[in-house]
Amino acid sequence: MQTNSECKSINDNGAVAAYLLIRLEKQINNLSSSINKLNTIISTKLGIVIDSGGFCDDSHKIA
Repeated sequence: MQTNSECKSINDNGAVAAYLLIRLEKQINNLSSSINKLNTIISTKLGIVIDSGGFCDDSHKIA
């Protein structure tokens, strides 16, 4: 059986983890927005459309 201090510690760690994940999600959203803006600026300057549908990840393919 867990003591009250162990339960409180687990609860506190969960709250900290949730807080950090929310902050990380916000930072990722800000980064994604900045990348999209940069993509638009570069596309405009070059006069071409750069595919913003995601990057090509070939790591799962077998050579």
